[in-house]
Amino acid sequence: MEEMEEELKCPVCGSFYREPIILPCSHSLCVSCARNILVQTPDSESPQSRRASGVSDYDYLDLDKMSLYSEADSGYGSYGGFASAPTTPCQKSPNGVRVFPPAMPPPQLQPHHHSSASLLLPTGPRNSCLTCPQCHRSLILDERGLRGFTKNRVLEGVIERYQQSKAAALRCQLCEKSPKEATVMCEQCDVFYCEPCRLRCHPPRGPLAKHRLLPPAQGRVSRRLSPRKISTCTDHELENHSMYCVQCKMPVCYQCLEEGKHSSHEVKALGAMWKLHKSQLSQALNLLSDRAKEAKEFLVQLRNMVQQIQVHLSADKDTKQKENSVEFEACLVAQCDALIDALNRRKVQLLSRVNKEHEHKLKVVRDQISHCTMKLRQTTGLMEYCLEVIKENDPSGFLQISDALIRRVHLTEDQWGKGTLTPRMTTDFDLNLDSAPLLQSIHQLDFVQMKVPSLIPAPPLLHLEECGTHNNSATLSWKQPPMSMVQTEGYILELDDGNGGQFREVFVGKETMCTVDGLHFNSTYNARVKAFNKSGVSLYSKTLILQTSEGPFSRMSAILAGGLQIDAMPSPLEFLQSPDQESCVLPVAWFAFDPGSAHPDIIFSNNNLTVTCNSYDDRVVLGKSGFSKGVHYWELTIDRYDNHPDPAFGVARVEVMKDVMLGKDDKAWAMYVDNNRSWFMHNNSHTNRAEGGITKGATVGVLLDLTRRTLTFSINEEQQGPVAFENMEGLFFPAVSLNRNVQVTIHTGLPVPEFYTSRPSLQA
Repeated sequence: MEEMEEELKCPVCGSFYREPIILPCSHSLCVSCARNILVQTPDSESPQSRRASGVSDYDYLDLDKMSLYSEADSGYGSYGGFASAPTTPCQKSPNGVRVFPPAMPPPQLQPHHHSSASLLLPTGPRNSCLTCPQCHRSLILDERGLRGFTKNRVLEGVIERYQQSKAAALRCQLCEKSPKEATVMCEQCDVFYCEPCRLRCHPPRGPLAKHRLLPPAQGRVSRRLSPRKISTCTDHELENHSMYCVQCKMPVCYQCLEEGKHSSHEVKALGAMWKLHKSQLSQALNLLSDRAKEAKEFLVQLRNMVQQIQVHLSADKDTKQKENSVEFEACLVAQCDALIDALNRRKVQLLSRVNKEHEHKLKVVRDQISHCTMKLRQTTGLMEYCLEVIKENDPSGFLQISDALIRRVHLTEDQWGKGTLTPRMTTDFDLNLDSAPLLQSIHQLDFVQMKVPSLIPAPPLLHLEECGTHNNSATLSWKQPPMSMVQTEGYILELDDGNGGQFREVFVGKETMCTVDGLHFNSTYNARVKAFNKSGVSLYSKTLILQTSEGPFSRMSAILAGGLQIDAMPSPLEFLQSPDQESCVLPVAWFAFDPGSAHPDIIFSNNNLTVTCNSYDDRVVLGKSGFSKGVHYWELTIDRYDNHPDPAFGVARVEVMKDVMLGKDDKAWAMYVDNNRSWFMHNNSHTNRAEGGITKGATVGVLLDLTRRTLTFSINEEQQGPVAFENMEGLFFPAVSLNRNVQVTIHTGLPVPEFYTSRPSLQA
């Protein structure tokens, strides 16, 4: 029951709902809170002028948004797009939801004398805008003001039962100072009495002698089961709801069917639809209950994974591999000691990587535990709230909120079923130490003067026509010299680190072609090959200089005998005229979006170059290529932009959260933008609001400079704000977050824009 408490609190005041009303977006507000957050709109946007122009009130549920925040605001929330409406700083309610203060003091209610104890809903200004603080949808009020919204009687009943269940004991309702514990409850008077008040106010004689007195607990049950006040029609206040409009999904009275807008709509019996919707909500709750049970078991699994990871770490620290030494002659002791020292230094580096991997695994699993726990708490609260709503005996009140609840339950159930209950990390350490090349080199250590030169293989020849690079992969091909008669058992391919460092073995085997993946973009690698057999190892081949470009294929250069430099594409060779002429390599990247790592709600088209979404919530999709070096620039065109959402563009780590806006966690660096302005966001921190937004057809540019370690954004080829982020290090993937109101197409293989290349520091 405690998890349900948040469902029963107003998003504005943070307290239990008092006289709640239902907004057209299916959320509820206290009537007093709704009056406090009304914003006055221009006379030109009155309901009467809209009707004259043929625009329906319901069309304003998805009004254009205008940000109302000051320079320090984050940019969330907005209300209907009135260009002349004054901007107003937003405030935070006690539960963290941003709300708007009233644009003008609320009108004073004139005192009226009514025989009924209930109060009429106050009316707002004639031309007023009400923005839901939960979904930020806006509505222009008609002449009825707040009286046009239906009271949420079901929610009132649930709150009443919840507060009664939280009370330690039922108190007397007639004690003036400190109420005493009630001893009886009169069924006819509907009042709880303590013993002194019962003797004084309810004597067992006269007309009161026929009243039925019950124990307090039984009286509470009787009060709960008693029929509630029948809700009346908002358009015809003297008429009770008698039918259900299938098209509008709301209870109606017979006068609505005869005179109103429901006269031509399909209607069904109120009781039949009440039972049908209760059945649908119960079935949806059963599915959600199963998901919640799976989530609890999944949390246990994740906590066990934390323990297993810690156990694996302990085992890895205690296991120290020892290499058996080969006894050499005294003259080789110094050389062997140098090799051992190098191996020990490498061992320290590898142990450091194991520790980093351990910390990374623990962080990922703990973050998932926190995320899953929060979602499970929200799910449990929704379940308890729905169970209380099912107990409601008022068909009309129930049907007013049942559709929204059924959608919420289905949506929550879908969110649990889309990979949420899959661990993001395994307990196994995937750092398998590849010691085979080193062991092979150790076994091949021997006295060179003992070898027979005529039996050692000749250096291999690089087959340049079959060599090439694609993105960050390189393919190399070689062959034995045509006149060589010496048998070869295998080949060893070596590459440096792309920075002119030491060579390392990347392939050992009998094949004469190898593809190396995972190279840095826009980097220069040196490659060489040697052959071996039982008699020894050949000399190295000529060194091949590979320039990884980020186009479909990249050029590469081979320094051949005599100093002639050959510049080659995967097509026939093209010889340069001069040995001193440098090859021209255009460092541009070609890539598309990656369906394998995207959120399941993302929709792909145009060979994975165009994406949109089937959800109203923000979903994340990454690019296929990751960058760790160089300068990279790509653009995204806005193909569709409806209702002014806030798409986000930027870069992210591969483990970024896929079900929230880009930049909400510490794994993404992004700019989110609406039709008026933009903000930078990382780890849910919003900075540098800049004027200028996007529309359909706009172009958003992302420039990742890993040489300067900066990230910069542009809109329509003009820089948007200052440099967004600095100190960018590591592996980054292009990333976008959007909802169903946005569709974008990515364009890659672009040069660095002029606004960036014209900087003095870059020209130098």
